[in-house]
Amino acid sequence: MTKREKTITEYIIEEQRKSPGATGGFSALLNDIRLGCKRIAHLVGKGALAGIPPGQLRQVAHDSFLRTNEWGGHLAALASKATMAISPIPREYPRGRYLLIFDPLVGAPGLEVNAVAGSLFSVLRLPEGAHEPSERDFLQPGAKQVCAGYAIYGPTTMLVYALEGGVNGFTLDREMGEFILTHPGMRVAGETSEFAINTSNARFWEPAVKRYVDECLAGKSGPRGCDFNMRWAASLVADAHRILLRGGVFLYPCDSRDEAREGRHELVFEANPIGWVIERAGGRASTGEVPLLDIEPAALRQRTALVFGSRAEVERIERYHRDHNVREFDHPLFGSRGLFRTSTEV
Repeated sequence: MTKREKTITEYIIEEQRKSPGATGGFSALLNDIRLGCKRIAHLVGKGALAGIPPGQLRQVAHDSFLRTNEWGGHLAALASKATMAISPIPREYPRGRYLLIFDPLVGAPGLEVNAVAGSLFSVLRLPEGAHEPSERDFLQPGAKQVCAGYAIYGPTTMLVYALEGGVNGFTLDREMGEFILTHPGMRVAGETSEFAINTSNARFWEPAVKRYVDECLAGKSGPRGCDFNMRWAASLVADAHRILLRGGVFLYPCDSRDEAREGRHELVFEANPIGWVIERAGGRASTGEVPLLDIEPAALRQRTALVFGSRAEVERIERYHRDHNVREFDHPLFGSRGLFRTSTEV
């Protein structure tokens, strides 16, 4: 007899039963998130047949996800990357004690060429004493997330989410119209020979990043003693999903193009959800210098450098930032010299 397939709804209910005193509110919220991702998957799957101009698909996905999740009575407010704003629960609906952060369509521009896209979500508790949710309530370190995950819209649609105890993946059975548990207990491989980075930015990288990538490219004859492959999907969800399934490391470091920018990815909307999933799966998430999930956000729009994946590789990159990150000619000894100084040098 074949083992009966377990739906995501059944899985959520089973997990709820393991927690004495659980009211079912959090389980119902996870089911709403599941439905919201399923609706976005339907939109993405129709492509041009949906009749939605590519530039508007992200907003349509935002509206769909918002409407699916705001009425259930489990949320106090939502925050979407599509609007970079807080959406309080309408007064006609009951209000709960959770906060939902989401990016409705990561990699939306790639859909014009039929590339992989996804959705990101993160759940926080409303701080004690807060009654009318504000942006400040969403500015919690990633370590305080209750749940986070993503949906990936590729040849198959998958929903991956992480609780404190681990990470599980569910594949959408289009005939049943339901997500089925297909990847229980997902873990990031401890060792890897793959890395993901946008090499077009190489001239702007910090010395620590250059050192790491150069060592990977040197292959068997280099200090790492093995050949590495580079994989770069240019879609955060797609790169994270590959690393979750077969290991690897992802780097999008800060660089010298704009010293005021800490990195490219939004800390609250992108980095924290991915970081939570990777860490619950045994990997590591970092800025390259400090643990990602320890950062206290200062604003919804805050950006960060992002390095995540197999733990040993991320720790190596952190070590290089600590020990090998002095830029060429940083030291005054190597500054420009001459008999005359300009007024700005005085």
